[in-house]
Amino acid sequence: MPSGRTHDRITIWALPLVAGVTFWQSRSSSVTLLVAGGFMFGGLMFGPDLDIYSRQYQRWGFLRWIWLPYQKSLRHRSFLSHGPIIGTTLRVLYLSCLLAVTAFVALVVVEKLGNIAFNWQVLGKNVERSLVSYGTEFLALFLGLELGAMSHSLSDWSGSAYKRMQKQGVRGLFPTSKAKKRKVSSRSRRTKPKPSSRKPKL
Repeated sequence: MPSGRTHDRITIWALPLVAGVTFWQSRSSSVTLLVAGGFMFGGLMFGPDLDIYSRQYQRWGFLRWIWLPYQKSLRHRSFLSHGPIIGTTLRVLYLSCLLAVTAFVALVVVEKLGNIAFNWQVLGKNVERSLVSYGTEFLALFLGLELGAMSHSLSDWSGSAYKRMQKQGVRGLFPTSKAKKRKVSSRSRRTKPKPSSRKPKL
């Protein structure tokens, strides 16, 4: 598995390619900026290795404690953290829920202390309208985050496959699962004849 420094280099070196392809396809500087920014953020701070004490986790500084429940809930390199699309989606939902709860608590405190009456229904509609109006921008940002996370996961998988291939040859690229080995061993145990408990006749 590549080190944290290697992951950072991969992200930085791949940035011009991601930005160039995005601008070539979209012809939009704003979309390119969002994809490139999401790619950098996803590769350096918002990637799959937030499920352990990693460089990505440390870069959150004094806010890194917010990822402790995330780490305790997931096994390292599980499909929920390193899987395509679902890993990024889960992290986006996790961080969005934290931000939403924090914003709600802050607004309630301001409302109570400042004697300000918020129209929560209008506020909710404004948030919904913003999500719909800037749907393309949010999609571009999510695409950048996913590309940054996938550059990390693919380098992990390719590094592991290369090590297996060095040890086992081409067969290392197609590792057999432990479940199959257990089934084979259990079947072999069942087929073994049991020793007879009958006494031989004289």
